[in-house]
Amino acid sequence: MFVLAMAVMLLASYCMAQRFGWGRRFGGGGGMTWTEGGVPVDETKVRTAREIASHSSGTPEWTNAPGFEKDVFTFVRIIRDRVPDAPARSGQWITDFPDSDLNLSFRLQQITTIRTDPDGRTLRITDPDLFNYPWIYMVEPGSLLLRDEEVPILRKYFLNGGVLWADDFWGGLEWKQFADQIQRVLPEGKWVELPMDHPIFHCVFDIKVPKNKLQTPAQDLAMRRHSTDYTYEDFHQSENGGLDQCRDMHVRAMLDEKGRIMVIATHNCDNGDSWEREGENEWFFHEFSEKRGYPLGINVIFYLMSH
Repeated sequence: MFVLAMAVMLLASYCMAQRFGWGRRFGGGGGMTWTEGGVPVDETKVRTAREIASHSSGTPEWTNAPGFEKDVFTFVRIIRDRVPDAPARSGQWITDFPDSDLNLSFRLQQITTIRTDPDGRTLRITDPDLFNYPWIYMVEPGSLLLRDEEVPILRKYFLNGGVLWADDFWGGLEWKQFADQIQRVLPEGKWVELPMDHPIFHCVFDIKVPKNKLQTPAQDLAMRRHSTDYTYEDFHQSENGGLDQCRDMHVRAMLDEKGRIMVIATHNCDNGDSWEREGENEWFFHEFSEKRGYPLGINVIFYLMSH
């Protein structure tokens, strides 16, 4: 009865999402889509995060030294397709955009010696500019659908040294959808769970907490619970057709033959909200942005860009 009740709640939440525009907002498909703040975005024309209005608290602007504008780290968000029968609670490429991209870029250049692009970038895998950027980000990849022509391009990108960070997806069904798509690109690849003694957790910030203490839920859920002990987004779909509580956060990676990370996936965690929503609530900022999302995000980028 409990599982049935939760299934009804899940269906109801999905229907409410459709009622208030989330289906349209996260529908994708190569045309117009909408940010969480209701700002229209043309997927075929958008090139940067800075050109889209903030729906949160905004991000300061900054510049880099003349002549070094391209000698910077760029937050590159991938515009991608959504599988038609995607898990009900999975989202689209535009989730947390543009605030998460700009806020993390600002904090990265504020805290480290890495200079960052103040505008960010958006592109599709088929864009020739892909190979100008060694790091790309994909949000809500539990609904990922790679086009046939994208598969060999992404494989070439990985084998040439590029790396993908996949973030903000929950439950067994979303993991399977993402993992199956990446397996098309790297059929020989195997996933490994990165232990907390891996240097990625200790390169800028020395993160000494258990992995689950790095878990961030969506801000609205965190605010309703107002607890740092109950941080999982429960009742996402499981691979076997039931429901998962998603209690355990995972940081998984797919490595090349030399041990270099090609794909890193933070599963059962919403780092993007910790960056996007940092200025909206002081408690959320101190408990999730400051203690979890930013230390992990900065460490991941610093490690990947130096290895």
